[in-house]
Amino acid sequence: MMRLNKYIAHHSSYSRREADAAILAGYVRVNGEIQDNPGTQVDEKEAIVYVSGKQVTPKDKYTVIVYNKPKGELVTKVDPKGRRTIYDGLESKYKHFIPVGRLDYATEGVLLLTDASKIATALMTSNLERIYKVKIKGEVTPEMEAAMLNGLELADATAGGHTHSKVTSMTFAPFLGYKIQKNEHNYSILKIAIAEGQNREIRRFFAHFGAEVADLKRVSFAEVELNNLPTGKVRFLTRSEYSALFTFMKVETKKAKERGDK
Repeated sequence: MMRLNKYIAHHSSYSRREADAAILAGYVRVNGEIQDNPGTQVDEKEAIVYVSGKQVTPKDKYTVIVYNKPKGELVTKVDPKGRRTIYDGLESKYKHFIPVGRLDYATEGVLLLTDASKIATALMTSNLERIYKVKIKGEVTPEMEAAMLNGLELADATAGGHTHSKVTSMTFAPFLGYKIQKNEHNYSILKIAIAEGQNREIRRFFAHFGAEVADLKRVSFAEVELNNLPTGKVRFLTRSEYSALFTFMKVETKKAKERGDK
């Protein structure tokens, strides 16, 4: 058995929030009856679920694309200020795809999108390795290196964040790895590997040491690398990348069953 909102989110392009809204608005029928409670339990194998007249069918197939996000695009459907979003750069056939986490407006590089909510959620909340190329103003200091190696806890992590962000404190786990490629008085370049995706995490980390991030590019997410994909272009996962993702999801499904997720 599974909660109705989770069933819809897992087997369609609806997010959990969108599923809740559709259910509460009376657009969802289960076995012919309108259900307005997101917590209603449904039999995943037997239930016949319709949302706005369209059947939601459990499926094992899903698509994942890699988008080389340019600077100057927001990872959101619509921006109230009218700024460019990733969906302005993507073909219309990808308009229903869900981004795996976010890259901020000024950050470029690997952004995964999928037509399966459960894939997006699993990848987003995972501790899979993310590798970034970072250019900072100023030198890489011993204090920065110590924090990269040992982690960092900030009661005040507002520096480097958006002024309207509600995130004030932040705990940074030790980086999975780092390599200093250039270290000079004017600017420095590093490659860093982290396993998190917190709000403007990298910018906040370096801002704590008084170093502004001038350029930030994600070059890989787990097995998926940017390679020679041009800025603003899309590609499908390769066979080996899909194989790695399938293995990852198998493990995640097993963990969920062991936890008794409903």
